Amino acid sequence: MEKRKIGLDVGDVRIGVAVSDLMGICANPRETYLRKKDDAAADATYFAEYAKREDADAFVLGLPKNMDGTEGPRAEVTRAFGELLNEVSGLPVIYTDERLTTVSAERMLIDADVRRDKRKKVIDKVAATIILQSYLDGRRR
Repeated sequence: MEKRKIGLDVGDVRIGVAVSDLMGICANPRETYLRKKDDAAADATYFAEYAKREDADAFVLGLPKNMDGTEGPRAEVTRAFGELLNEVSGLPVIYTDERLTTVSAERMLIDADVRRDKRKKVIDKVAATIILQSYLDGRRR
C-alpha cells in the first residue's frame, strides 16, 4: 500500500484541496483553504502539517499553462509556492497540467444542479480533485 497524495489547486485567495485514497486510485475533495494574506510561509506550513496528518508522501499541484502550452505569470506563482512547500515540508512537489480544470469543475457542478452561491464555495476543491485524479490516472497508463 502506498501513501496518500495531496492535490492542490493554488489560487491567490483560496487553495482547493483533494487527497488520494491509500491505493492511489481515487481522488477525494477535502476542503477549500482560505489563504493567509501575504503570508505564503504560513500557507506552506499549514499544508506541511496537513501532509503529516494525512500520511502523504507528495503534493500534486495544478500548473496553469496557457492554451498553447507555455507557462505564464500564474504558473510562476504556482511554481514559487511549490518550491516553498517543498522547502517547508521536505516532500516532493509534482506539477500537472491543469488547463481547463476549473471550467470542467464548473460544468460538473452546473450539471449537478448546484446553485451559483454554493458553487463558489466548492469549485476550488472540485478543481483540486480533477487535478489529482488526472495525475493518478496518468500513473496507471
